[in-house]
Amino acid sequence: MLNQTSVTEFLLLGITDIRALQPYLFVLFLAIYAVSVVGNGAVLTLVISDPRLHLPMYFFLGNLSCLDICYSTVTLPKMLENFFSTHKAISFLGCISQLHFFHFLGTTESLLLAVMAFDRFVAICRPLHYSVVMNYQLCTQMAVTIWTIGFFHALLHSIMTSRLNFCRSNQIQHFFCDVKPLLELACGNTELNQWLLNTVTGTIATGPFFLTLVSYFYIIISLFSKCHSCSVLHKALSTCASHFTVVILFYVPVLYTYTRPASRSAMQQDLVTAIMYSAVTPVLNPLIYTLRNKDVKGALSTVLRRRGDLNKSRALLRHK
Repeated sequence: MLNQTSVTEFLLLGITDIRALQPYLFVLFLAIYAVSVVGNGAVLTLVISDPRLHLPMYFFLGNLSCLDICYSTVTLPKMLENFFSTHKAISFLGCISQLHFFHFLGTTESLLLAVMAFDRFVAICRPLHYSVVMNYQLCTQMAVTIWTIGFFHALLHSIMTSRLNFCRSNQIQHFFCDVKPLLELACGNTELNQWLLNTVTGTIATGPFFLTLVSYFYIIISLFSKCHSCSVLHKALSTCASHFTVVILFYVPVLYTYTRPASRSAMQQDLVTAIMYSAVTPVLNPLIYTLRNKDVKGALSTVLRRRGDLNKSRALLRHK
């Protein structure tokens, strides 16, 4: 998987070259990374530990939280390191590895959101068949399938990118290694790489998004045809609002980035959208699901109450 050029490392130029801003950006993104890891870790712990959350919806939510932790970890630690680094280098193998895991996790999350929409479709439109359709075996198979598809899709990108000749420069106009910035540095024929990015990746991004929209279209039609009470309709729609918010936050920046042709003029716009789906969205996901989901809030309050009771018991023992 090694290329045939003399390039042994790349330089990640980051989001800005203004040194005065970099300490403030370091603090900002360190806080974002910490909140992402803690928030998603808390949701994942609740889903695993609370029997009330051992349902298909929360099984996929646990997968989403795991993905978001890994997704942030692929890019943000290296970004934080480079804020105080003068060299800002990443090895060729490290760059290809970062590219692979970024697309692996991103593709898996894209497919997972579509699966979560299907889960809500079955729960609302086919409630009597929900426990039969969304059984443990099917949920496990779907999870394994989307993780596997994500891995091999990313493997295509990492193999094809590693075979390119890089003779123009080793400076990447980005804060992590992605396909589009690397193609800007490549010499020779990159048509196959462009086709893979525009067609295959574009299909993987737009396909699940379209299926998600179709699922929610049928959900809304079904709710309006069955629910004649405004309160019942509002309650049913609120169960889908969290997931649909996450879908919009994730898919819109991704579609904007990977369905447009690569160009130098669009690099700065790609930086902003990349920050959105790689840093901001993983932070917002646990907040959205925690604040809008009664089951998750109930499980969280139970854990906090138990911890409070435990602390009180320890305090009483100390006094005795």
